[in-house]
Amino acid sequence: MRLKPEALERYLSQVFGRGVSIKRLQPLGVSVREEDALKAYGYGIPLRIDFELNGEARSVVINTIKPGGFGHERRADRAAILLWQAEAFNKLPRHVKALDIGAFTSDGAALSLSGCEEFFLLTDLVEGREYFHDLDRIRDMGTLTKLDLERCRALASYLAEIHSVKRDDPEMYRRRIRELVGHSECIFGLTDSYPEEAEYIRTEELIDIEKRCIDWRWRLKRKTHRLSQVHGDFHPWNIIFRAGTDFTLLDRSRGEWGEPADDVSAMTINYLFYSLQRNGDLSGPFRELWETFYKVYLDETGDEELLEVAQPFYCWRALVIASPVWYPTLSLKVRRGLLNFARNILEVEVLNPWDINPLLEET
Repeated sequence: MRLKPEALERYLSQVFGRGVSIKRLQPLGVSVREEDALKAYGYGIPLRIDFELNGEARSVVINTIKPGGFGHERRADRAAILLWQAEAFNKLPRHVKALDIGAFTSDGAALSLSGCEEFFLLTDLVEGREYFHDLDRIRDMGTLTKLDLERCRALASYLAEIHSVKRDDPEMYRRRIRELVGHSECIFGLTDSYPEEAEYIRTEELIDIEKRCIDWRWRLKRKTHRLSQVHGDFHPWNIIFRAGTDFTLLDRSRGEWGEPADDVSAMTINYLFYSLQRNGDLSGPFRELWETFYKVYLDETGDEELLEVAQPFYCWRALVIASPVWYPTLSLKVRRGLLNFARNILEVEVLNPWDINPLLEET
């Protein structure tokens, strides 16, 4: 992206409320001729701007963040850091002052965001009913319809299709596995949502789960060839069905790329969850949905390796559903079954999706 001096003048005039005349642009830490300053500029290099305001000489610095590792891969990551800095710099004594927070546009202009309080996303309105209504009905009635199986197959096929899009980016895969364990919305964040002592879980059990998940992180982080296009929160509350198998997804989360087991576990854990509520184990109509989903997905992808990496993703999703924050009224039996599953699945080297019930038992 090429910056334009005239666009920067308009931006600074907006910030200071008066006309600005730029006298000099210079990337800091880069030795170049003045006429080549903008050619040498790149994201992550501070840009010094000397200008005149009401006949007075002033200087400011535009700071950006270079795309890369350490949590800077996505544009949203870099925006979050800069938004935090804009809020925090001026609260600390002797810190350099932040004057504005802004954004560059695709045509080289700059926009001020200083008046922003919170951000929002505008989307289309989607008609239909969330998929969880189907699962509620199956739980209450105890029977499947032909459409229930068709929708299950459609969801599995959809994941097989989007997961076929791969990306060669080892750092991104390692990041996503690291986030699975340490992110506030993932495993460690979920274990922190539990009370220190409860009838259904002891602190020692949560500590043991966390330790085992670290082992799994080191096992999975090497499998960078698996990086795929993902949804990131593929569960029944984020799927809107209309007639037949026509559906739309909501609330894609945590990035475009990740581990396919994330999406597979996010959906299938709900078949287990509903079956626990109805039968106390994985059986009946929800077992049929679970096995149908797996059969379609594995047949269409051939991804048997998924059964070697899904374990910590299932642990995370089970911790979500068993958490008193999200489901405060669960029976002790259902909550304990989910927590048994979260712990026991971490001991399984290769998951057998056709033999789940032993993982629900106390050990």
